[in-house]
Amino acid sequence: MPRSNRPRRRTGGGGDEEETGLERMISGWKRVEQRRDGEWNVQPVSGAAAVKAYTCPGCGQQIAPGTAHLVTWRADGVLGDTSDLAARRHWHTHCWRIGA
Repeated sequence: MPRSNRPRRRTGGGGDEEETGLERMISGWKRVEQRRDGEWNVQPVSGAAAVKAYTCPGCGQQIAPGTAHLVTWRADGVLGDTSDLAARRHWHTHCWRIGA
């Protein structure tokens, strides 16, 4: 019998997994990075999702709307996750990489 190349349908309620995957693709891939001053959550932001202007703490220049960049916040802060998330900063990708 010939093999079918059509994707097979999943049985059951796989809708949640697909939404989570789509949500993850839109928001980028969050990761934890180890730096000299501790652990940091790093979340890439695509150019399409960047709708506001921010000031990069590394170079002091503006990150224009539509520019892909990174959002960072402490992963090991002592004041708790809510406080760390409120203190997040938007960086140019290059500025974050060089550790400015």
